[in-house]
Amino acid sequence: MEVHPEEQKTRPDFLLTEKLLGIRTVCITRILKQGRQLFYKENGKQVPIRRIYNRGIVDEIERKGVKLPFDFREDLDVEWAGHPNWYFRISKYSIPYLKHPSVPRTWFLDQFLDRMTEIPADLENFVLKPLYSFAGLGVVIAPSRKDIEAIPAAKRGEYILQERVNFTPVIETPYGATKVELRIMYIWLNELRPVLTIVRMGRGQQMGVDHNKGMAWVGSSAALISPLEE
Repeated sequence: MEVHPEEQKTRPDFLLTEKLLGIRTVCITRILKQGRQLFYKENGKQVPIRRIYNRGIVDEIERKGVKLPFDFREDLDVEWAGHPNWYFRISKYSIPYLKHPSVPRTWFLDQFLDRMTEIPADLENFVLKPLYSFAGLGVVIAPSRKDIEAIPAAKRGEYILQERVNFTPVIETPYGATKVELRIMYIWLNELRPVLTIVRMGRGQQMGVDHNKGMAWVGSSAALISPLEE
């Protein structure tokens, strides 16, 4: 379930998931609600929805003014694979609570400003991020005092201020050294095990196609995980 999946950059993923696993891709606006049940139409027939792999992001739904045929908060007769509420707890909201040398120091903006007598002078070492955006939307690298002051006090709890991480270009390409971001998904069965990787390459200020337009040898790549020797 996604907002206009045919317009998303992840459309190839949807098409392959449908082809290989038989999981139907349905636009959230085309879902029908009857009582507590949800349906989608296929070949003129209503197909009941039993389980939803949710890809709809509330930020995008609100920004685009998408009218939903149901409310995420309703008691619906479906099982969620990734409930919409997870989006508000996992990802950027969790970072200020993670204290580890490998995690950039991060604060909720309102709490950070409450602790400080004034806005720090070295803002070039920070990144300002809205909590519930995605794909780099609304991210301000090296924010100015004006950027921070422009956020209403009542909205500052919806932003984080994070120590800036400087990516070092280490991948040699025909167009020069390129930065790389490697994400690894782990699962825990009997032990911690890496199962999936995402590799993104770029030379812009941020990773992602929107921030590396007009450049070559940027975008997604592949990685192999070598099994650990006993």
